[in-house]
Order: sequence, then structure tokens, then C-alpha cells
Amino acid sequence: MKKALNCFTHAERERIREATSLAESRTLGEIAVMVVDASSHYREAEVLGAVTLGNVAAFLLTISFLHGSLWWYISLTCAFSLLFWLFLRKVPPLKALFTGAARRERAVRDRAVRAFYEKGLYRTKGNTGVLFFISIFERKVWILADRGIHEKITQARLNAFARTVSGGILQGNAADALVQAIGEVGELLEKHFPTVHGDTNELPDGVITSDTEPA
Repeated sequence: MKKALNCFTHAERERIREATSLAESRTLGEIAVMVVDASSHYREAEVLGAVTLGNVAAFLLTISFLHGSLWWYISLTCAFSLLFWLFLRKVPPLKALFTGAARRERAVRDRAVRAFYEKGLYRTKGNTGVLFFISIFERKVWILADRGIHEKITQARLNAFARTVSGGILQGNAADALVQAIGEVGELLEKHFPTVHGDTNELPDGVITSDTEPA
């Protein structure tokens, strides 16, 4: 969870909290921001990467120095595969070489849905919770809204805001992009779900970091 904790500086976290509080002051909608290191352990990438790299290393070594011995090739493949598996577990970014874009997209979406329920966003009055879910490893953002909001705002519209934040992450200005998107989502929520007397703040305005393991 180290990367998630260090994703934003203290000043950036305060700006995000203020943007969330301002947006919520004008609407019944409840906005939460969550950051996780990764949306999955990608165990299959560890195995695929280890076997692939282990085979290549064993083949090159056997052909170059061991006269193409099948016995040495099999033995070295097992040894190198174990070493590369341990290496991939220690250096998670390399797993991206052995996972497809669709797999990462699905992992982020599924993790966002899980977080939505873990953090109780489905329990807001009027079912107006909105989650900005940021997964650092995949550099992807998913915005998930409760059923009350989906009656007025489509997922396609929310995905457009997610692309704004994703673009900011890729350009190195994630906080600016997130603050902008929160403000724009707040304006949209205000049109469909204006605040009423007695409305209370049901979710934390600060950035949430995951306290549970990815699948």
C-alpha cells in the first residue's frame, strides 16, 4: 500500500478533500476517492513470465555452453523459472509485460465494484454514492456510481471523467486532473440531485487507501 499512500502529497490530498467537500455542498451526491497499488496480484502473469523467461534463459545457456544437452535444458528451465518467479513477485511492474490490456481493464473494474461495497458507498441516502477509483499499477481510473445516479447519468458519461483523470496520471498531474473531474461531476450531480435541507455528509472527503488485499 506504499504507492497508494504516497500517490499524492499532503497539499494535493488537501486540495482533493476541499474539491470533494465543495462539490458535495451543492448536491445530495456523495463522492469518494480511493487509491490502491494494484487491482490484482496477476498470479497468472507471474507464472507465464517465469516459465517464458526461464525457458529462454535455459535455452540460450544450453545452446551456448552445454552442447544442447536436453537434461541440462530441463534442469536449468526449472531453476531459472523459479528464480524469475521470485523476481517477478519482487518487481510487480514487470508483470505488465505478461498481462493484456483487457485483463487489466477488467481487474480495475472488478476491484472498483468490490471497493464500492467494502467502503459502504451503496448505503447512502437516495443511493447517490460516486466512487473515483484509481489503480496505480494499471494507471487506470474507474468511476462507479450507485443506482440512483445511473437513473440520470450514464456510465459512458462517467467514463469520460475517468479518462480525464487517467490522462492526468499519464502526464504527471494526477491531482489537477482529479480535482477538475470532481468539480465537473459535482456540477452534473447538482443539476440532477440538488442539496436539500438536512442533508449530511455520509462519506469521508479525504483520499481513501485500500486496507484489503486485491484478488
